[in-house]
Amino acid sequence: MTDTIGATSTDDQAGGVDLILRPLSPAIGVEIKGLDLRAPLNSTVVAAVRSAWYRHCVIVLRDQSLTEEEQARFGEYLGNLYTSHSSHYQNRLRRHPATLFISNVREDGKLIGTLPDGEVHFHSDMAFSANPPVATMLYGLEIPSRGGNTKFANMYAAYEALPQAMKSRLESLSALNIYDPYDAAGAAATRLSSVSPDAPSHVHPIVRAHPATGRKSLFVNRLMTHRIEGLSPGESDELLNYLFAHQEQEKFIYEHVWRVGDLVLWDNRSTLHARTDFSAHERRLLRRMTILTETVG
Repeated sequence: MTDTIGATSTDDQAGGVDLILRPLSPAIGVEIKGLDLRAPLNSTVVAAVRSAWYRHCVIVLRDQSLTEEEQARFGEYLGNLYTSHSSHYQNRLRRHPATLFISNVREDGKLIGTLPDGEVHFHSDMAFSANPPVATMLYGLEIPSRGGNTKFANMYAAYEALPQAMKSRLESLSALNIYDPYDAAGAAATRLSSVSPDAPSHVHPIVRAHPATGRKSLFVNRLMTHRIEGLSPGESDELLNYLFAHQEQEKFIYEHVWRVGDLVLWDNRSTLHARTDFSAHERRLLRRMTILTETVG
């Protein structure tokens, strides 16, 4: 089943063009057809895109051919971009300060990006910070022949499927989220058995309400959530393991198989994402930009 969202204004790009929404799975995600992001978008289209993003949590636009500046312009329709201060070699290669490369490609023996190889456990970006970003965009530049897929899990649906007794228990609980980047690749991709006491961390409520939709979602994740405040280690581990297993059920998940030219935007407040393994002998290069805070109107 597809829906149509209108784009009736005659200014900028989308005058008279209908944007088609194609659901990507029963759980989460929608493909928006009919937009070429190389051209500016009018306010009517931006509002329709925002509505689809709120409703479906993940939006996909395929067959794009975007410069860094064009990708950044699309992100800026929705909010304020995060400026990357990465010390990686990639800083020399980027043209826009919001760009961060996700890649296993090496030049002159140095990685041009971060998170180079293998799987990445489910997580919410920068959950270890006081104010996690509202959204993340990835754009596919080079894609391996198989693997390296991105899984998205719907945390609205995961919360809503919990028994009422569990919802009531979680309402008063908060959890510590930690990021320890000191592995060999320079970025944590799988859950670490121990973390540095100096690692960035922050405590967040386990249940959060989305500021725009008002819907509640789970805000814990296997990669970064290390303990529940106020519980014994045994109680904390037991409850977290229950929540991790619950939220990672296939019924909540869409798995995105990348193609060159895919632009994927997800709501960091209502989703988790993970990466599947892929061959270290094939190149993988995606361009990431992060929307730190949202702007409306």
